[in-house]
Amino acid sequence: MTFENLTIERSGHVATLWLDRPDKLNALHRALWASIPAAVASLDADPDVRAIVLAGRGKAFCAGIDLIDHASSMAGGGSLSGKGDSAVGKRLALLEDVRRYQDTCSSFANTNKPVVAAVHGACIGAGMDLITACDIRLASADAKFSVRETRIAMVADVGTLQRLPRVIGDGPARELIFSGRDIDAARALAIGLLNEVLPDAAALHARAQEIAQEIAANSPLAVQGSKQVLSHVRRRDVAAELDYVALWNTAFLHSEDLAEAMNAFIQRRKPEFKGR
Repeated sequence: MTFENLTIERSGHVATLWLDRPDKLNALHRALWASIPAAVASLDADPDVRAIVLAGRGKAFCAGIDLIDHASSMAGGGSLSGKGDSAVGKRLALLEDVRRYQDTCSSFANTNKPVVAAVHGACIGAGMDLITACDIRLASADAKFSVRETRIAMVADVGTLQRLPRVIGDGPARELIFSGRDIDAARALAIGLLNEVLPDAAALHARAQEIAQEIAANSPLAVQGSKQVLSHVRRRDVAAELDYVALWNTAFLHSEDLAEAMNAFIQRRKPEFKGR
């Protein structure tokens, strides 16, 4: 089975899911958003897979959403899918889009298999949504992390706002979310976003495999049961919070500030936000 812009490699009971769009720094376009949950579901259903490593090909783990791919529909006030032939129809279609994108990131939290994220280079915006849904996060020393949405006039709506505070604590999460600033791997380790920092990408991927193989050597019933128990209450609470932000963005996403952010990105200039 093949999935667009994804590659799956297997080593024993470990499957590595590679984001495979290196020419775009693994930025998530609409096809990739759709491919990820399908690939994760296939691995979840495979009894030979006991652990998953999530990694990125090329120079970066994930540079966020592909803004060029999304800009025309978002700036035009429609849904990401282009559906909707009335004002209400467009909002309902946008709600459907947001929930579908949420499901992409939640697939890593909801799979029975433990997921180890191996991050090198940029991990921006949607990349943060992906890794905060994983169970263990490793990075190379060159990794860079940012909750970038506030810098492009968006409320992050596919998982970071719900999961990041649970990973690193409320204060550090609010600082990253409100400022949109970049942090390096050392800072990410210090605030608890990462389990470990490795010197380079080669060491990172070797260590991710080592941890995943160690997990896979244990009883899959015990490991998967432990993930279910650890995640039971969190999944319920996160689901309610995701539903709330989906409704929020359905009502408020298409602001003048968002249109300005998209235009500024395309024109390669700094946006001028006016709060409307």
